[in-house]
Amino acid sequence: MNTLMIACRTIADELNMAMEETACRYPILWIESGLHLYPDSLKKRLQEELDHISNVDQVLMAFGYCGNSLLGITPPTYKMIFPRVDDCITLLLGSCEKRKAISDEMGTYFLTHGWLQYEKNIWSEYQEAIHRYGKSRADKIYKVLLQHYKRLGVIETGAYPIEEFLEKTHVIAEDLKLCHQVIPGTLQYIKKLLTGPWDEDFITIQPSETVTFAHIYGDNWNAQKNASVYGMTAEEKTV
Repeated sequence: MNTLMIACRTIADELNMAMEETACRYPILWIESGLHLYPDSLKKRLQEELDHISNVDQVLMAFGYCGNSLLGITPPTYKMIFPRVDDCITLLLGSCEKRKAISDEMGTYFLTHGWLQYEKNIWSEYQEAIHRYGKSRADKIYKVLLQHYKRLGVIETGAYPIEEFLEKTHVIAEDLKLCHQVIPGTLQYIKKLLTGPWDEDFITIQPSETVTFAHIYGDNWNAQKNASVYGMTAEEKTV
């Protein structure tokens, strides 16, 4: 089966290692990571790339929903498979349940090597705020912006040397007034995307099928939609 991957450069280190360890040799079409800050632009770019792809049976998307940027895109003549995750952070942690457990324990701003290397990120924006407003005012701004976060969670995936990266993240945590913690990541979800099985952890879109809310949010979306017809909440509908 001819397979192509479309992937965000944010997870380039992890995807390259996962492909090496699984002996997968799929060609990869890389998408610049900064686009995920602009979901409409990312959606437009992805659809343009999908429209230009030919002679493949399936496309594997190394992406999360990323602000519903996958909503409304259509693979013209081949299957498209993507993880059932909101963004790449969940993909690198291994599951939605693990991310929720970590966040429930303490408000956590997650950070990875790719986040700092490939995109406009919280650290570069903080430095820009200092340049524009001075450190005192920038600190006040970020105190408000990060009021729900207590921890900087640095995800260690083993895909790159960690020591130099941690030197930088300790400085970031100190300046942003967050406690610093290294959180173990995993390549297992990415490896499963590469090799299958593409079970309930993934969404499969058939040729000429368009991604909808129902694909992404499943029964929860259908319950909310049906309940709204009768003027009830989803919770009331399920009683």
